[in-house]
Amino acid sequence: MSVNLKALAYEVREGAADIIFSGKTGHIGGDFSEAEILTTLYFHVMNVSPELQDSPDRDYFILSKGHSMESYYTVLAKKGFLDLNDVIERYSKFGSPYIGHPHNTLPGIEMNSGSLGHGLPVSVGIAKGLKMDGRANRVYTLMGDGELAEGSVWEAFMSGSHYKLDNLCAIVDRNGLQISGTTEEVMHHEDLGARIASFGWHVIRTDGNDVDKLIQAFDEAKNTKGQPTCIIADTVKGKGVSFIENIAGWHHRVPTEEEYLKIKAELKEKKEALL
Repeated sequence: MSVNLKALAYEVREGAADIIFSGKTGHIGGDFSEAEILTTLYFHVMNVSPELQDSPDRDYFILSKGHSMESYYTVLAKKGFLDLNDVIERYSKFGSPYIGHPHNTLPGIEMNSGSLGHGLPVSVGIAKGLKMDGRANRVYTLMGDGELAEGSVWEAFMSGSHYKLDNLCAIVDRNGLQISGTTEEVMHHEDLGARIASFGWHVIRTDGNDVDKLIQAFDEAKNTKGQPTCIIADTVKGKGVSFIENIAGWHHRVPTEEEYLKIKAELKEKKEALL
């Protein structure tokens, strides 16, 4: 790895915490669970950069779980698309372009998202279009596990396999929690892998907070031919901070100043241990 992805994922969490504390809004639990996924995609897997943002040869990424935006802002900034200090200062302020969901007036963002269930259908359309044009680009979309209660997701699973879109990779952030409790209480998903595989997808289940395992999964997805791939990434909601992990109440909560300082201290300690 040319970049220390494991340490960078903790820097992403630090940036997300800064944005949320400054803007007094955000989805910290999902931001922290997705950090390794976004970091691995942007700094190891995908062909994306500010120089390629209008190139027909770029890879595409859709953040379908658009509410977990603060880690995405941080990754885009560290990739060179945005100024992180500007995001922190202006996030969720009146007239700011940095709002709580992706919108494609900002560089590096392909799609306005946030209404759950839209990312995979749009990604199927992009992947089908690339196939029709004979292009080798790949399309990635990150979904939340609570989002899988949306019927449009399953229509997209059906069409993705029908068109044999092996240039498409869906990732499910499987942290097991959503705003109103556990996914299994709200709308159970298991055996999720078998369900998705029954729609004709190649399914990989892996530890979504382990960079090395994610790299293996993305490599396998790229080498899978004739069908799209779904990576079920088992993660910990609030990963990296002891008093946030696996607590549904941190799905959408702004830390107090005392909590914020504790969050920053824990993240810094864990990051430094990886350097």
